[in-house]
Amino acid sequence: MDTQHGDHHDLWINPSRPETMILGDDGGAEITHNGGKSWSTLMNQPTAQFYRVATDNSFPYRLYGGQQDNTSVVIASRNNGNGISERDWTVGAGCESAFMAFDPDNPAVVYGGCYQGYIERLDMRTLESKDIQAYPSLNLAVEPRSMKYRFNWNAPILASPHDPNTIYHGGNMLLRTTDGGIRWEAVSPDLTRNDESKQGPGGGPLTNEGAGGENYNTLSYVVESHLEKGVIWTGSDCGLVHLTTDGGKNWSNVTPPDLPEALVHSIETSPHDKGTAFVCATRYKFNDYAPYAYRTDDYGKTWKRIDRGIKDDDFLRVIREDRMVKGLLYGGSERGFYISFDNGDTWQPFQSNLPVVPVTDLAIRDNDLVAATAGRAFWILDDLGAIQQSRQSGLPEGLKLFTPKATYRYGNGSGLTPPPPGAAVGQNAPEGVIIDYLVPEIPFGDTLFMDILDAKGRVVRTYSSHPDKDRKTYPGGPGEEPALPASKGMNRFLWDFRTGTVSPDVEGVYIYGDYRGHRLAPGDYTARIRTGSQSSTAAFKVLQDPRLPATPSDWQVQQSYLSRVNAAIGEMHTDVNELRKVRSRLEEYDKSLSDDTATAELRAKGRNIVGHIDLWESGVVETRIRNGQDVINWPSGLNAEFFNLKGLADAHDPRITAGMEERLADLETKWREKKRGLGAIRSSVDEYNELHRKSGTPAIRYR
Repeated sequence: MDTQHGDHHDLWINPSRPETMILGDDGGAEITHNGGKSWSTLMNQPTAQFYRVATDNSFPYRLYGGQQDNTSVVIASRNNGNGISERDWTVGAGCESAFMAFDPDNPAVVYGGCYQGYIERLDMRTLESKDIQAYPSLNLAVEPRSMKYRFNWNAPILASPHDPNTIYHGGNMLLRTTDGGIRWEAVSPDLTRNDESKQGPGGGPLTNEGAGGENYNTLSYVVESHLEKGVIWTGSDCGLVHLTTDGGKNWSNVTPPDLPEALVHSIETSPHDKGTAFVCATRYKFNDYAPYAYRTDDYGKTWKRIDRGIKDDDFLRVIREDRMVKGLLYGGSERGFYISFDNGDTWQPFQSNLPVVPVTDLAIRDNDLVAATAGRAFWILDDLGAIQQSRQSGLPEGLKLFTPKATYRYGNGSGLTPPPPGAAVGQNAPEGVIIDYLVPEIPFGDTLFMDILDAKGRVVRTYSSHPDKDRKTYPGGPGEEPALPASKGMNRFLWDFRTGTVSPDVEGVYIYGDYRGHRLAPGDYTARIRTGSQSSTAAFKVLQDPRLPATPSDWQVQQSYLSRVNAAIGEMHTDVNELRKVRSRLEEYDKSLSDDTATAELRAKGRNIVGHIDLWESGVVETRIRNGQDVINWPSGLNAEFFNLKGLADAHDPRITAGMEERLADLETKWREKKRGLGAIRSSVDEYNELHRKSGTPAIRYR
């Protein structure tokens, strides 16, 4: 029967209704309720099985990886919409088992591998690919001992960090090209155990695994030090670690003495110390699930086992050292994630909302931590700043705000809340500044505040742990202000670049627009948290999208424009609300004096003013609109036109168009005309007050 995917691994049949089945395969999970005639989609679940992850320096940065029984993938880390979807990714170089390599500053050409040593060069601009195998051979069903080069299923490919035109490809020896794969040279001897007794058929007796998944005595990892050109480490699937310090001319076996035969899954070279490296090896194929993790500080002359705190049966696959803080390590294991603050001497779980899933690789980009998983796709831990700063200075006892990373003003994006279950999108990066802070126990009844200040020290936004509970919400009006988290311990909040809510509103009037404050320009800002006598501050930067052609002058003009729009909205809403109070009082007097013939002139004057107020208000706000469909039934009021301009001007590209300027000038002219009418109403109210005084009518009547 046809299904959504291949390589089936598990099938559950409902014992009481066999037509209902759940199928697990290399694409995810699918369900049938009609005995397999049709199956549910796989496109509503993040179940990709990624072997590795690489990232580039694009904006936004992209993730690259091969996924089991699917294509390799190049996917954006974020977009300017509400979620990352299939529109944000493309097929990359190589196949399901690909390592991918490229120039991170100019990833126009991507190298990707496949089993049996296949490797291709993909031009991302034209999507033309070229096979560049070092020794093209149809190795299917060929015994590994008979191959010129033996390649791992997940054969390592590396672009030199010192020269991205130099590409390394790991077989049983290390191959190198400097001309895009036209010519390859071996720069090492065989760096494996080369045990021919384990290089025979990959299966049997019924079927042979001849696709390359069971090739043995191959290189499984290659890395070149970012600090020293030509210092290259290799690891094999049979547990050997080799090092060259001269670009491959001479090699040394530096395998940790107590490391038994194992698969070296990853090697991390320290970004801080030249001689420091970390090795993670696995022996689960020997039914040994212990963590084999090591550190050397002297180029492999001596090693230290670093697995204290890792569960005995939860082997580490990968260690990465923080790029800013020496000795701060991140570890990906078979069942999750660990962190070490002391260079690996001790570890502790740091799972948070990461699923219990094998973490196969880790990468750091833009001070984010990117994880590849075997079954739950890619995950990103946004902004490592709080972890780094707590490692440097320790956790204080009082209120503490950690310095946020410099944050790009991008597009729409999303907040810290993931999409609803079943949504066919990945969670987008938060659109805003991530602010981490530590809160001690706050006395009952106290409130925690957060202020955002601009470069001149002016407060542009304030949040509270107890926002105004009396604020009335209604369709088309202001939404509720987010509550500032104030739990004891670590908290995370998102400032969305915006000022406070446009104020005041006109209760009950539907606005075809957005009451949220406008986004502020890139620049220097400060966050401040405070409660009682305690406070803590941290300065940070908001950055412009590097692809935008906008100038500082463009941002200044945009912010001035938005201030004019907001000022006009605030002024007209204030006037509408004031006139509504006047109308309410006039109507109360008219009703209370209805049986008093002596006040007929006064009441007539009041009704006349009410009529003028109604007419004036109808030109400023439209009260008949109740929802987003009603806007096609009645023309929007003058205030909605200003809201419309606010939405148009508050854009990713700040440049104000000539059309926007012209329209705002016309609307401001209309508002000035309306204000003249307001002056006439106020004069009439003065006349009413004088008539009221002369009539001797009491301000309050009991009966």
